[in-house]
Amino acid sequence: MWLPNQYTVRTGRILNTQDTVESNVSLTVATQKGVDLNFTSAELTLSLDDFSDRILKPAMSVLAANIEGDLINRSYKKVYQQVNNQGAPATFAKVLATRKILVDSLASPDLNMLLNTQDNVDIVNDNKNLFNDQKEISKQYKDGSMGRAAGFDFWENTFMPAHTRGAGAAYQVNGAGQTGNSLVVSNGTGAVNQGDVFTIAGVFRVHPETKTSTGLLQQFVVTTNYAGGAGTLAISPAIVPTGPRQNVSMAPAANAAVTFAGPASTASGISLAFDKDAFAFVTADLVMPKGVDFASRQVLDGISMRIVRAYSISDDTFPCRLDILYGDEVIRPELAVRVASN
Repeated sequence: MWLPNQYTVRTGRILNTQDTVESNVSLTVATQKGVDLNFTSAELTLSLDDFSDRILKPAMSVLAANIEGDLINRSYKKVYQQVNNQGAPATFAKVLATRKILVDSLASPDLNMLLNTQDNVDIVNDNKNLFNDQKEISKQYKDGSMGRAAGFDFWENTFMPAHTRGAGAAYQVNGAGQTGNSLVVSNGTGAVNQGDVFTIAGVFRVHPETKTSTGLLQQFVVTTNYAGGAGTLAISPAIVPTGPRQNVSMAPAANAAVTFAGPASTASGISLAFDKDAFAFVTADLVMPKGVDFASRQVLDGISMRIVRAYSISDDTFPCRLDILYGDEVIRPELAVRVASN
């Protein structure tokens, strides 16, 4: 999937041409999940409504739930921007801080936030005395959900994970001028977990268009579990100190401190705010087999699902399978923010 092109701006009248260097993110459609059923011909004599309510709906519900949980657990670990609130209840002020990061990253006004159930409790409680639209206040009072506020559509989600930060501490940059998706470190101890967020002393985030320093440390995330000690961390985003895709004020200095967010070896609840362009989810049309009792494929909201049913003469049953083949990727992680709280 192609990413937006970026360019540098000339000052003055002298032409300074630049090549268009396009970049893309690969999305692999290779994950297959399904639910396997077995029912008798007697059960098939039920009315369509009974069969749907008793058999099909529960099967599709559990399949959708497992896919959603899979997507969330993979995706949040690739998001490097985080509002740190570990060890404390989520607050409306942290929601506004999340929105600031997304606005500074040039996200669209169409923002969403998936709240874990505890964050939903804490934010609704924190927001109860604030001025707000009467319809939304009514929704908070009657339903216990946030609705729309602070530029977000809020959704409570039971699949939001807790992230356990690794034990890594006291790491330093081993060698000045490093760029790209890896960081050589020294002196530190303790394992680092995939999904751990960190900053590097002196490496500041820049405005995505003007490339001027924001004065805020650039956040990074570890993309592969790391056993600990001197070595190389796999990180995102890539360190890019110059050019059209510049994202930091400078490359790290030698011995610059690497500081991980949150207390070591401690779990924090994660909520996730995002622009819809941050993530991509794709399904493929699975092949329709021949020589079976029944086969059908349906596409709803871009999601392709296949059902195949056969007949077993030995016990008068109909083995049946529901399948989805899909792929997902965080294509623009700068348009997403994690919130780490209790």
